[in-house]
Amino acid sequence: RVVLAPIMVAHMLAGCAGSCDYPRSFTSDGCSCFPDGTAADPDAWREHCVDHDRAYWAGGTRADRKAADEKLAAALAADGHPMAGRLTYAGTRVGGHPLLPFSWRWGYGWKYPRGYRPLSADERAALAATECPAK
Repeated sequence: RVVLAPIMVAHMLAGCAGSCDYPRSFTSDGCSCFPDGTAADPDAWREHCVDHDRAYWAGGTRADRKAADEKLAAALAADGHPMAGRLTYAGTRVGGHPLLPFSWRWGYGWKYPRGYRPLSADERAALAATECPAK
């Protein structure tokens, strides 16, 4: 019995690790630490930042993060704001690392620190099941 007790405790903790690590509800502050648009159009690129936040909320691999940052920069450039695109790209590459303790870090929907790792099928299902507010 003494030998089985640690095994049973380890098994219970392992089971909880999977079921207790579901994502937090999606939140977005728009373009974190950056304007959501221009003086003439204050929400000019906010929608792109919310889309970018969805990727950061979910997390994933280093390549997923780079693709999300590139997509944001390209979207701003395509909308006629190439300088804003370059600035957001630089800012997200510096300030969005998953090990930084910021609310906008890569994988912020998960328990800190998540780091870079592929999303499992169960995690993808949990993300899909999490209620996300409309843009």
